[in-house]
Amino acid sequence: MSIVIQINDAIKTAMLARDKDRLSPLRDIKAKILLEASSGGAGEVSDEAALKICMKLHKQRMETYDLYISQNRPDLAEVELYQAKVIEEYLPKMLSEDEIRVEVLNAIASVNATGMQDLGKLMGLLSGKLAGKADGKIIANLVKLELGNL
Repeated sequence: MSIVIQINDAIKTAMLARDKDRLSPLRDIKAKILLEASSGGAGEVSDEAALKICMKLHKQRMETYDLYISQNRPDLAEVELYQAKVIEEYLPKMLSEDEIRVEVLNAIASVNATGMQDLGKLMGLLSGKLAGKADGKIIANLVKLELGNL
């Protein structure tokens, strides 16, 4: 079942249950998907594009959560965290740091990286391979760490 259909079904379920807290992030996802569909001209959004939209919205919620925590606003932070968890249900399982490290080491071996000058090459390879499965910041930190150990 496509992500778009899952979102639509979840919106219907949340509306019937009168769950306003869950409905808000679901409607936000649907609005961004509809915006993407109308701007593309095709009228439909692929699962890959919908996944990218969900990832972007999840990242925004988590950044806002961190901001609210740093500004000592736990009431607002709690709302953002809940919405991020709702959006997270539609994302693929994220890789652990150890799993990412294995991928980084494999990539270093495959391109015969010798130092920091190979950072861009490795990031390009890993960003494409781990898209949607790992956070770019974690990938970059692990690549820098492993290249520094060479």
